[in-house]
Amino acid sequence: MITMIAAAGTNNELGKDNDLVWHLPDDFKRFKLLTTGHHIIMGRKTFETFPKPLPNRIHIVITRTKNYQKEGATIVHSLQEALEIAKEDDQPFIIGGGEIYNLGMEYADKIELTRVQGTFDADTFFPEIPESQWQLTNEEFHNQDERHKFAFSYQTFMRK
Repeated sequence: MITMIAAAGTNNELGKDNDLVWHLPDDFKRFKLLTTGHHIIMGRKTFETFPKPLPNRIHIVITRTKNYQKEGATIVHSLQEALEIAKEDDQPFIIGGGEIYNLGMEYADKIELTRVQGTFDADTFFPEIPESQWQLTNEEFHNQDERHKFAFSYQTFMRK
């Protein structure tokens, strides 16, 4: 099962200048819980936002740069190549950024989306989730609190 995992604002905002535009500690914990032990597939820009590779995950980085190399990452040049490397994983995760999510929509079976309640100045966006192809199967709402500046919902979508 190929899963895309993301956090996006009300208007599908993902981030600006290669960074998130919010800080949600519980969402980071959920991301870690879901992705640990799995392949995580991402674009080069997303990978370069990490101070170091995330522990206990296999990093597959998609780039157009032919000689790109980074310690802790398997480098590929297409999403198809990334999925082939991750084929033994029962649930590889596509973790972004915007271009990779657009490519992933045709391959994904599941979307784990944290919907952040707010609108943000962004330059990167999550693709629209067509209701004709996807069904919301679970939603869990979290209020704004002292650790979370914004309310948010965990949403799970399954391909119809």
